[in-house]
Amino acid sequence: MGRRVLGILVAVLAAWGGWTMTAGDAAAETAWDFTFTSIDGEAMPLSTYRGKALLVVNTASRCGFTPQYDGLQALWQKYRDRGLVVIGVPSNDFGGQEPGSAAQIKSFCETNFSVDFPMTDKNQVVGGDAHPFYRWAAATLGADKAPRWNFHKYLVAPDGTLAAAIPTRADPGSETVVAAVEKVLPR
Repeated sequence: MGRRVLGILVAVLAAWGGWTMTAGDAAAETAWDFTFTSIDGEAMPLSTYRGKALLVVNTASRCGFTPQYDGLQALWQKYRDRGLVVIGVPSNDFGGQEPGSAAQIKSFCETNFSVDFPMTDKNQVVGGDAHPFYRWAAATLGADKAPRWNFHKYLVAPDGTLAAAIPTRADPGSETVVAAVEKVLPR
């Protein structure tokens, strides 16, 4: 994306919803430029996963889509040996449906869905205080590809570029999600 187009996009997004992009966001070229904090409080640089595909999903424990954790775990188990990493990003942005602490969220996910894929600490995924990865993804793919609810999915290719934005309603086991994942994974 050219700098001029990126500048126009940033201005439109800022006017649209108070969203701002920092100089660091604008300088980012791939997902490998971002770091989250893990649900256990440790640094979680996405560069650790360089060469793998990532499915980054904003999650919530009290949402009608919460059963997607089962599908995310199944997808992780099916494709992790081929290089897929599912990353859950708990967020309270939509309907206040993730009010718990990191420890409560982790316990809920492990107890109810046997989640063992990487999870981050709770983050904002929309608005001016969104995690830089989410601001970059919206700037890269467009505001219409930003999360509109819980369980929105971003697919990152093994080279760190954004391959797809997949809406909430697309179940992790659906043909839409599976086809997108298989497209970016090595054979």
